[in-house]
Amino acid sequence: MDYLLDTHVVLWAMYEYDRIPSTVMQILLDEKHRKFVSIASLWEIAIKNRIGKLPLPMGIEEIYQGVNLFGYGFSTIDSTHIKTYNTPPLLHRDPFDGMLIATTIVENFILITADENIQKYDVSWVWQQ
Repeated sequence: MDYLLDTHVVLWAMYEYDRIPSTVMQILLDEKHRKFVSIASLWEIAIKNRIGKLPLPMGIEEIYQGVNLFGYGFSTIDSTHIKTYNTPPLLHRDPFDGMLIATTIVENFILITADENIQKYDVSWVWQQ
């Protein structure tokens, strides 16, 4: 199976892994599953870090290195993702989450997210406490 990590899951995997339920941690550690991080998530982290909304113990370059170290792939954004962004109903106004939803649809991913707003969408997602 192919999974896309929500932005907070990327950060929790690096800094606060105890916030991740054991069922989700099993997915993250299972090498037979492919895990991806969206470029949109990295962009969100960089923006929020730069404006002081998300202080990080390390810089964005180290986040990239951590994604590589964990063996996660990078999911890019192209015109199909952008067109799909406008397809789902606007239940939630966060543009980065909207791009993760679009990416999940286009790439047929299962989104790993604790975000209840994202879980309202008609996409495959996983999170269990």
